[in-house]
Amino acid sequence: MIINFLSNAIVKGGQAPVFGTPGDYGLAYEDVTFQANDGVMLSGWLIKGGTEKIIIQSHFGVQCSRSGYTPEGKSWPKMWQTEIPFMKHVNYLVEKGYSVLVYDFRNHGSSGTGTCEWVTWGPEEHKDVLAAIDFVSNHADYQDSNIGLLSICMGAASSTYAFGIENGLAENDQIKAMVAIQPLRYPDFISSLGLDNFIGRRVTKLNNERTLMDLNEVSFMKDVRAINVPTMLVQNSNDEYLNRQSIEEYYDALQVEKEMVWLPLGPKPAA
Repeated sequence: MIINFLSNAIVKGGQAPVFGTPGDYGLAYEDVTFQANDGVMLSGWLIKGGTEKIIIQSHFGVQCSRSGYTPEGKSWPKMWQTEIPFMKHVNYLVEKGYSVLVYDFRNHGSSGTGTCEWVTWGPEEHKDVLAAIDFVSNHADYQDSNIGLLSICMGAASSTYAFGIENGLAENDQIKAMVAIQPLRYPDFISSLGLDNFIGRRVTKLNNERTLMDLNEVSFMKDVRAINVPTMLVQNSNDEYLNRQSIEEYYDALQVEKEMVWLPLGPKPAA
C-alpha cells in the first residue's frame, strides 16, 4: 500500500486543478486549446499584452497547473500549505509588454489524458512544449513575435528534451531565450525524498512499470548541448530537492550565452 501511495505522489496525474483566472488580475485573455502531435488536447490561457514578444510558460509537475499550485483538495503530502499563483508574475510580464501563453501539461489541469496516463517528468511532456510553440508560431497575432521560454522544473526538463529532438525547438528561429528554473532529474528528486533505499527501489520499479520507461536512466542532460538560445539557469541554493552537481553539470553543458542565478531562498519557498 505504501509503495502505491508513494508512486501516486510522484507520477499520478489529475492532482493539479486550475484555480482562478487572469481576469482576477484584470488581465485580458482567452481560453485556448491546441493539440500535441500524438493527439492529446491541451488547454491554456493566452494572456494579451503586446504582440512583439510573447512568453510561453511550462509549469512544474504532478501538483501544478497553468494557474500554479493550490493545496486545496490535496491529500498528504502537500508540497506547500499556501497557494502559489502564477498570475502574479504573469501580471508583471504583461505590464512589461509581453503576451503570455500558460498551458496545462497532459495529465494536468484541464488538459487531456496522455497516451501514457502517468507523469513521465519530461520524455512525454516535451510533446506539449512543441505543441505550445507551434500554436504560437501559427497564431495570426504572434507568427512574427519573439518567443521566450519560462520553463519551471519539469517544464525545464521538457523544454530541454524538446531542444534535443529532430525538428525540435532548435529549428525555430522565433525562440530567442529561455529561463530554466530548477531542471530536476528524477533520481535527484527520489534521493531528496530519502527514497534511495529498498522502499525507493520498489517505488521506482512501479513507476517504471507504469510509465513504460526507466526513469533512472532517461535524462534530459544529453540534450542540454542542443539548446541554441541564451539561457538563464535559476536555482534556489537552499532548495530541499537540490543536487548542486546536477545543476552545475547542466550549466557547464550549455554551449550558448548563459547566466547562473543562485537565489538564497528558504527550503520551501512559495515562489
